[in-house]
Amino acid sequence: MPSLFARFRAIEEKDKAAVVRKLMQSSTPNFDFFYLIGLSVFMATLGLLADSPSIVIGSMLIAPILYPILGIALGLSMSNIEVLGRSTVTLTKSIAISLVLAVVATLLFGDGFVTNEMISRLDVSTVHFLVAVVAGAAVSFALAQPEWSETLPGIAISVALIPPLAVLGSGIAMLDMVVISGAFNMVLFNFLGILLAAVVTFSLMNLHEKQSIAESTIRQEEEKQQKEQEAIAAVVEESATKRVSEKHTYEKHVYEK
Repeated sequence: MPSLFARFRAIEEKDKAAVVRKLMQSSTPNFDFFYLIGLSVFMATLGLLADSPSIVIGSMLIAPILYPILGIALGLSMSNIEVLGRSTVTLTKSIAISLVLAVVATLLFGDGFVTNEMISRLDVSTVHFLVAVVAGAAVSFALAQPEWSETLPGIAISVALIPPLAVLGSGIAMLDMVVISGAFNMVLFNFLGILLAAVVTFSLMNLHEKQSIAESTIRQEEEKQQKEQEAIAAVVEESATKRVSEKHTYEKHVYEK
């Protein structure tokens, strides 16, 4: 057992630093993150309504929702309020967006019936919690092993966070308390299982020693977002100026006639 613990701490420092950077970058609450979350949830909801397992599975592959959960775990293992708060805000906004989109999709395209794909995500058991724990341990460890990065999509599927969120939104749209309570419990079990495993794994890796990297990465991401906002504002201003110019040219042309 001591040798097992030592194996986690023996991970190269550069790989540990890469984990921290990855989590801070991938859990940044920006347009790209929420756009992918939105597409994933909308796709998952349509798959659930159509009772199509293949569509539901596809929706899991494009969702980055694992990262803010792992960011919360990192913040807890570091006892870092900034990391914890940032990841919590990202996850909270993700859940809110997910529920709104799932409700809208269900109201627009649902027929009021609970499909088999929804039903399969309502009965929560200890097995589901254990699956989340195993998946959380796997993804936390795989992040620090570049050669195993290709396993992450498979881990995302095994955890299956997006479909229960979509089911929860559909239950809200249908005003079905059985669906709402079952899906909520599934989401909660998955979240707690991943969080528990990730906190333990990150603690074994001694990632609390990388607090300065986490904080500097957050600063870099904030600067990046600021530059993106300035670029967007410049494009908007340029478009507005162009429209005004075209309007003046048109009015001048009409007046000259």
